[in-house]
Amino acid sequence: MMFVGHALFAFALAVLFAERRGWSARQALALGIVTGSFAALPDVDVVYALFALDGGRFVSGGAGDPEAFWAAANSGHRSMTHSLVVAAVAAPAFGLLIALVRRSARRPLLVSAGALSGLGGLVAVAIAVSGPLGGIVMGAFVLAGVGLAALTARRTDLSPRTVAAAAAIGLFSHPWGDLVTGSPPQMLYPFEVGLFDARVLLHPDPTIHLLGAFALELAVIWLAALAVVRVTDRSIRLFSDRSAALGAAYGAAAIVLVPPTLDVSYHFVFSILAVGSVCGVLSWYRSVSPVRTVVRRDVAAAERLRPNFGVVAIALAGTTVALVGYAVVYVALA
Repeated sequence: MMFVGHALFAFALAVLFAERRGWSARQALALGIVTGSFAALPDVDVVYALFALDGGRFVSGGAGDPEAFWAAANSGHRSMTHSLVVAAVAAPAFGLLIALVRRSARRPLLVSAGALSGLGGLVAVAIAVSGPLGGIVMGAFVLAGVGLAALTARRTDLSPRTVAAAAAIGLFSHPWGDLVTGSPPQMLYPFEVGLFDARVLLHPDPTIHLLGAFALELAVIWLAALAVVRVTDRSIRLFSDRSAALGAAYGAAAIVLVPPTLDVSYHFVFSILAVGSVCGVLSWYRSVSPVRTVVRRDVAAAERLRPNFGVVAIALAGTTVALVGYAVVYVALA
């Protein structure tokens, strides 16, 4: 889920900033989407696995082995693309590309030279420091960023300076979210100086640490959801429906499931998200029930329970209730 969290945290920051500056809802959401997209960009480094993975390890007995893929991906993950130094070079270069795509640069040759030298320099340094695979990873990062900048230039009216700022917020905010979920990012790459030597530990118990990390992720999603509610003038009652209370039943999973950790968490993550999704779908089903439609003609209630943002809101509330229920039972049994 951290892939989502990186993007939504930056999205929320951008939307709330734009709303404070008096931007329209459409402009604020556009800025948030662009900023969140740039925040997700560093995770393109999982492309490392496609070139470093031994095909024989991935395909065993005619079936794919996801663990082999992620083992290869993690060996190069959170490295060069998560660097604050790289972000400081890439963000303004992506902003310059906006002017080039729109052909609005006053000095196109100078702007082209600045963008190309910055992005090309990143690839060259990655090859020099990390070899050909490093060049492939950084090349993927640069190409994805160029594509994102080009799409932004064509689909929005954000200025080059605003896009550069959005890219900076997204890229600079990304690595901090990884401090509790894995090995610390190489924040000062290509310099061999680390800001953190180890993962930030939330609790000595590995399961409680995972629950804390998951809670932080949910908090970020809540922040993004509330930012949308604020900028679009929706009601906070979107998150209130008795279907969400069903998530409390997930507490029983603490009795029957193997306690999850960061190393083995798939069964916990997939099951709790499934419970939250059921809460959201159930709230929608109840809202469109023929009996309910006849009895209640409250337009506001029908609007908030459409199968769109309202369902997502109830699913988020249900997932949060499920996490609390699981945590209470787990701590009681510990």
